[in-house]
Amino acid sequence: MLYVPVLYGLGWLLTRPLGSLAPGLRPDQVDLAGAVVALLLLLLTLPLRLRRAWGESHPWRTLGVVAPPLAILGSFGRGLLKALALLALVVGALLASGSARWIGLAGLNGSEWLNALALVVGVGFAEELVFRGWLWGELQGLMAPRAALLLQAALFALVHPWSRAGLVGAVGLLGGLFLLGLNLALLRRDDQGILWGPIGLHGGLVGGWFALQAGLLELLPDAPQWLAGPGSSQPNPIGGLVGWIGLGGLLVLRGCRKGRCREEAMADTSG
Repeated sequence: MLYVPVLYGLGWLLTRPLGSLAPGLRPDQVDLAGAVVALLLLLLTLPLRLRRAWGESHPWRTLGVVAPPLAILGSFGRGLLKALALLALVVGALLASGSARWIGLAGLNGSEWLNALALVVGVGFAEELVFRGWLWGELQGLMAPRAALLLQAALFALVHPWSRAGLVGAVGLLGGLFLLGLNLALLRRDDQGILWGPIGLHGGLVGGWFALQAGLLELLPDAPQWLAGPGSSQPNPIGGLVGWIGLGGLLVLRGCRKGRCREEAMADTSG
């Protein structure tokens, strides 16, 4: 379980000299370089880890990274569409309440579009490889499936920044991140283990919200935290009420597709 934290620590240590070699770099840029180095170390060592610890002869296929091209495109597209639907729900609520103003495509330049695309692919791939790939697999080997599902979502929520949002904001962020972690894992399960659906959903939310804040949408100063999400000038919408409703709604819809809603309705009728 210490495998990824050790890699992250190595990435952090290896990039500390950058602060002296390039004094113009900000601390957050040095930290980002450390995260990139840690990701490269993960990509280099993860196949060996799965062969030795899991006994897997095809590690990238087991993690859901390698799959038939059409299956990858379909999975990624479904995840991305869910991300766009969630963002549309948040934007619609903000506009309807008068908490935001729509600017449109003219508000973004080329570099911001590229940045948003990099976040879709980079953050989505890196975090899903760690949490829904490696971590969930490790937990499933240690405990019951339901416990592994819940614990991976809880750990996913806890490692994200939430403690500076105040009590109410922290509760909102932790709850929203937990719901997101559940949705991401269940999406991978529904796609027969392919990881690209969670990548599309996770990356789409991160990159899409960046694009909205960078110029597509102007949040007004009096936008309420419970609606826009905690974070003052950089709110995270999944920590707000609309984010909770959207993520919870995805779980309910998934249950209905599996037939649970019909079974419950029949039980209520017969009772």
